[in-house]
This record gives sequence, C-alpha cells and structure tokens, in this order.
Amino acid sequence: MKRICVFAGSSKGSHPSYESKTKELGEVFAEKGIELVYGGAKSGLMGVLADSILKHGGKVTGIMPTHLFEKEIIHPDITRLIEVETMHERKAKMSELADGYIALPGGFGTFEELFETVSWAQIGLHKKPMALFNIHRYYTPLMKLIEHSIEAGFVPEQNKELIFESEDPHQILKWMES
Repeated sequence: MKRICVFAGSSKGSHPSYESKTKELGEVFAEKGIELVYGGAKSGLMGVLADSILKHGGKVTGIMPTHLFEKEIIHPDITRLIEVETMHERKAKMSELADGYIALPGGFGTFEELFETVSWAQIGLHKKPMALFNIHRYYTPLMKLIEHSIEAGFVPEQNKELIFESEDPHQILKWMES
C-alpha cells in the first residue's frame, strides 16, 4: 500500500471521536509512509486527515475539479494538487492513483464514492481493498443494510467480503496490506 484513497465528510460531524480518530488515522498513514489521495479540500474530516498526515511528515495528493474551486476551499498545504475538469475525471484519477480505499464518516458524497467503488469491484473492474473506518459505529447501520440485501437476494453473500470494517486504523491497514 503506497497510496490510499480516502472518502470523507466535508464536515467534522457531531461526535468528537470522528475528528480524534481521523487524526489517529493520519498519524498511522504518515508513520507507514502511505500517501493520501483525496478530494483536496481543507474542510471537515477531509481537512483533518490531510492536516494530520502533513503534521507528521506524510504526503497528500488532492484531486479537485475546477468548478469546485470556489465552493470547496482547496487545502493550501497539500503536497500535490491535481486539477481536473469533472467529478468523473476526479474519481477516475483517484482510482488510478490508489492502491486501496477507506471511507470515513461522511454524507451523500462519501456514500456515492464508496458505492461506486464497491460496484466496480463487484463487476471485476478492480481488486483493490476497501475498508470502512467505523468510527463511533457510524457504518454499523450500513453493514446491517448490506446483510439485509444479502438475505433479500440482491447481493451475493461472498460480496460482503469486498468491504472490511473496523474502528482501529492499524487493523484496517494490516487487513489492506494482506
């Protein structure tokens, strides 16, 4: 794992552990020499993660469509900013650069990125590991929905293995490396 793409919220959420555990993940990335690939913003958990990695001497690559430059504030200190034209180009570039994916707590944008990535894996477009950083049990209801989808016959049972979830960043990275 040289580079991991992280999907995360543009806000910090309502529980203090979202921010503290995100900082911890950033420390672990820097400690292990893993470069962050993400959306490039300085707001929310995205910014918290980038700040933590940079503070601990790590590298951060942001990828942002030009049309978001005014809406999202670009993180001024990231190692590299890649400018693209569209959201589709952004996701394609993230996928091209990443060796794996982690989803932190977030909203609709995070869900969309996560599910597109899982869908791509399901149809064989990639074999990169995907993990949910289940801070404060944020993704527990989603895991229950996935189990319900399996029971209802819409998701093959073996596809549950496509997503790993944990609240321990060391455990996530250990699983991703295996």
